[in-house]
Amino acid sequence: MKILVLGSGTSHGIPVVGCGCPVCVSDESRDKRMRSSVYIEGSGGERVLIDAGPEFRLQALRAGISGLDAIFLTHSHADHIHGLDDVRPLSWKKPLPIYGNEQTIAEMTERFSYVFSATAQRGGGKPRLSPQVIDAPVRIGGLTFTPVPVKHGVLDILGWEVTESGKSFLYLTDTSAIPPSSLERLQASGGTGRRVVIIGGLRVRPHETHFTFEQAMNVAAGLGAKEVYLTHLCHEHSHAEIEGFCRRFTESLGKSPGGMVIHPAWDGLEICL
Repeated sequence: MKILVLGSGTSHGIPVVGCGCPVCVSDESRDKRMRSSVYIEGSGGERVLIDAGPEFRLQALRAGISGLDAIFLTHSHADHIHGLDDVRPLSWKKPLPIYGNEQTIAEMTERFSYVFSATAQRGGGKPRLSPQVIDAPVRIGGLTFTPVPVKHGVLDILGWEVTESGKSFLYLTDTSAIPPSSLERLQASGGTGRRVVIIGGLRVRPHETHFTFEQAMNVAAGLGAKEVYLTHLCHEHSHAEIEGFCRRFTESLGKSPGGMVIHPAWDGLEICL
C-alpha cells in the first residue's frame, strides 16, 4: 500500500491570498501547502482518494492520477469536497462510489445538486458519483476502510483507518476530540499492524475545532504508531519550525515509545507500507 499526501494545508491553503508573512513568501517547497487530502494505491492496483479539495485537479496532475475506484470523505467543508467536479474525467466509464456519514453525504448532494438532479442541464458534463452513507467497514479490493467517528468542533465527522494485509494507517484530519468509544477501539487495535498515523495539528495556539500540535502529538503517542505526520497545517509555522516542535516533543517523552518518530507532513510526501 502506498500513501501519497496530496495536500497538507489548512482551509486557506498556503500561501494565503494577500498574506506576506514569512511562511507565505517562503522559498521552501514544503511551506507550500494545498488543501488536505491523501491518495492511496493498494497492492492490487486499487486507487482511492480521501477528500477532494479545491486543488484536486492540480494535485491529480502532479501525482499522475489516472483513475479512481472510490472516494472517502471526512466531512463536507469546502476545503475537503469542492474539488469533486474535477473527478469528471475519472468517472466517465462508471459512477464512482463516494462514502461518508449521513450529514456529509446530505450536504455534499445538496451542494452539488446539479450532479444528482435528473433535470439538470447536461452541457459541460458532470461527475458520475454514487453516494453511500456508511457506518461500517468498506472493502475496495484488498483495502479495508473503517470509519472512525471523531469531533470537529461540534460536528460529527469521520477519520479513516485503512488496512491491507495486516498493515494499516490512520487518517484523522480536522479533529478536535476523539470520543471515548472511538479512542477505545483505536487503542485496542493499535497492536495489529498500524504503523502510520496522519493527524491534523493546526498550530501551537489553541483552536476551537482543531488539535494543536501538542494535542495531536499526545493523541498519536497513545495510538501505537511508529510514524506520525501532522497535517492540516496553517501559515503560522514553517516546515522547519514544526520539525523543531516535533523533535522537542519526542525528547520530552524521554525514549520515544516504540521508536516513534513525528514529522510535519508535506505536499508530495509518499509513504509505503
